[in-house]
Amino acid sequence: MRTLRLATRRSKLALAQARAYGRSLCAQHDNLKIEELHVTTSGDKFQDRPLQDLGGKGLFIKEIEEALLEQRADFAVHSIKDVPAALAEALVIASIPEREDPRDALITRSGAPLAELAPGAVLGTSSLRRRTMLLKLRPDLDVRPLRGNVDTRLRKLDEEGLDAIVLAAAGLRRLGMEDRATELLSPEQCLPAVGQGALGIECREADEDVIAALAKTDHEETHIRVSAERGFMLAVGGNCQLPVAAFACREDDEIWLRAMVADPDGSRARFGERRSNWSDAEEARRLGRDLGEALR
Repeated sequence: MRTLRLATRRSKLALAQARAYGRSLCAQHDNLKIEELHVTTSGDKFQDRPLQDLGGKGLFIKEIEEALLEQRADFAVHSIKDVPAALAEALVIASIPEREDPRDALITRSGAPLAELAPGAVLGTSSLRRRTMLLKLRPDLDVRPLRGNVDTRLRKLDEEGLDAIVLAAAGLRRLGMEDRATELLSPEQCLPAVGQGALGIECREADEDVIAALAKTDHEETHIRVSAERGFMLAVGGNCQLPVAAFACREDDEIWLRAMVADPDGSRARFGERRSNWSDAEEARRLGRDLGEALR
């Protein structure tokens, strides 16, 4: 029996999605065993400050990538929305499995949907993207910083005088908590984060046998859609210091990419879209970069 070591963050959500992925990987291979390496990342350690003040997305994967490069783990399972556009040298994304629901979920104390929240309602989110998108819909909202894992944010909704919070629908579903969502926000209401709802499975570029094993879990359509979104993020220099959104979907034989980038304070929000013939991941990345260069 062959053993592969999986690196993951320690949060309940990270463990749930890593273990679900491990089961799907084992289902593709006979005599495969998964061992877990739990890693505390910089993003997990510093919960008292906004991510944009700490250096951005890479804080959730830096120590995990170090574990891969030091050969303490063979592969890692990430929420790909936490993965910067540029990976550490010698590492690759070997698989992007089928995407979960990419939408944002609004959770309110009163049970009221977004349109019916009282004027001046207090909404908690530390996402610059969510802040920018939701203030376009409801400029009267009082948006306040909110960090922490899913359980922490739900507890703060109940205990800290917030009227609403916004979480990824995919995370709620993976934790079996989808019933907590008051409303699922459509892409027209709140354009999703780059890669939201999808996982990115990372390993060393030189480990061809590991790449081959992981590739069996890749979902081609998801991979192409996420490639377009990440191409946009790369072109605009997307990180946690800029509000960036991108969402690609397939319509018949076309790929349709919608995206937004704004200044750090949410001003000058620029929206755009591109359509092209459905092709491969590299063409999708080019489409994303083209739109990003137009909006940058």
